[in-house]
Amino acid sequence: MKEITIISGKGGTGKTSITGAIASIAKSAVFCDNDVDAANLHLVLSPEIKQKHVFYGAYVAKINLESCTQCGLCETHCRFDAIDLNDSGNYVINPYQCEGCRLCERICPEEAITSERSDNNQWYISDTLYGPLVHARMGPGEENSGKLVTELRKQARAIARDQQKEFIINDGPPGIGCAAISSVTGTDMVVIVTEPTKSGYHDLIRVIDLVKSFKIPACAIINKHDLHNDLTEEIVQYLSHHNIPLLAKLPFEEKMVEAAIQGEPINSLFPECDPAKTIATVWNQIKSSFTTDN
Repeated sequence: MKEITIISGKGGTGKTSITGAIASIAKSAVFCDNDVDAANLHLVLSPEIKQKHVFYGAYVAKINLESCTQCGLCETHCRFDAIDLNDSGNYVINPYQCEGCRLCERICPEEAITSERSDNNQWYISDTLYGPLVHARMGPGEENSGKLVTELRKQARAIARDQQKEFIINDGPPGIGCAAISSVTGTDMVVIVTEPTKSGYHDLIRVIDLVKSFKIPACAIINKHDLHNDLTEEIVQYLSHHNIPLLAKLPFEEKMVEAAIQGEPINSLFPECDPAKTIATVWNQIKSSFTTDN
């Protein structure tokens, strides 16, 4: 099987819309939404959840007020300022500032502090019209998104092996953080979706640096290229200078917006429009690149 990760330097470039469009025509594929902090691939693939699992996050400490003698050792030694006195004069832990280091638990002379792993994250295996989808939901303020992405990719590979699928298509997160790193590590190809805006160009440069550091083959798509023709040309030249093949330039298309509103991939809802035809050509190019490599 071949694993393809579609990423972007910033949010709002149309990455998920393009991923959904490719998913609707890929046929022998498993889909994986690696944007666990703000998952939205399910909005265009309309999955039917078959399995639901808990992903345990970071440790969060809690103080037993009945055992606490208010010695203040925990507050003094917490480097994250997560422990403070409340209005009632009791020491409490702010779960959004606690980093789960468990030092307070170890130094408490009364053993009044315990730590538990958060169970506020879930991951799912679902069916869609186009193939299996592995996706997740993280609770507000939760951590370890990189580890959750790794778990999702592991599950997607297992499904692909069991069902003898040819491809795994990952909808990666924007940016260059832990989740993005976990999304591209070990993948066979990265497709970068960008747009001709100052922030889009700036973040494209950062994400190309990330991909190059892992020595992963990469290509690019410029979405909404007609928003700024001069900036589009700058991006084209930058990609050429860094030997990043440009697969396509997609214009702004109201049908793409309409498809998103209706929760459908554009290649499913409007298969004869120009962007849909271009995306179909892009997918054929991606498949052909693996055939050529072999």
